[in-house]
Amino acid sequence: MPALVTLSGRSVRLEPLSLAVVDDLVAAASEDRSTYAFTRVPQGRDEMVSYVEAAMAEQAEGRTMPFAIRWLDTDRLVGATRLMNLEYWQGPMPWPPGVRGAVGDVPSVADIGYTWLAASAQGTGVNRESKYLMLSLAFETWNVHRITLKADVRNERSRAAIGALGAHFDGVRRAESRGADDTVRDTAFYSILRAEWPAVRERLELRLGLVEAAA
Repeated sequence: MPALVTLSGRSVRLEPLSLAVVDDLVAAASEDRSTYAFTRVPQGRDEMVSYVEAAMAEQAEGRTMPFAIRWLDTDRLVGATRLMNLEYWQGPMPWPPGVRGAVGDVPSVADIGYTWLAASAQGTGVNRESKYLMLSLAFETWNVHRITLKADVRNERSRAAIGALGAHFDGVRRAESRGADDTVRDTAFYSILRAEWPAVRERLELRLGLVEAAA
């Protein structure tokens, strides 16, 4: 299984999710919740404990790597995110079809998802830098073939943020899951391939102010 890591950037630090940060996450999730119409975010301490415990159980199986998001400008935890749906293509094919194979040292493909931010951290660049840190880990340390990102098709804000990363729009899967508002959700899928990462990285580093634009 991939080793647990802390990912540090200029204004964001992604720390391994644990029960020790439950109260901080409850405080973050208790800010203005009107922006969570299309995102399922735990409400209250009991829901947050269940949320963290479920993520840690998947982490123990090597299927996800969940993080708490610390905004260094304020030294507060302001949300959570994760690399998830980790698939391992090394070794023999599992048999029979549909059986989960043993996990490997590093994933071959992954999703980025379950991202939510406190209202005060939205629109600040925290989300963008968080994605940059996870993409860098996935492509440069794990050497994955693909990262998938997805959003409720109605969530124009999240879709715009994913598109701004430089991700390729793959299409809409109709009736893909249950929505956060208990409707049947159509989901927009996006992806970034290993060959596309250098261009995506350059674009992100420019937007994050990590490099200067060419004259």
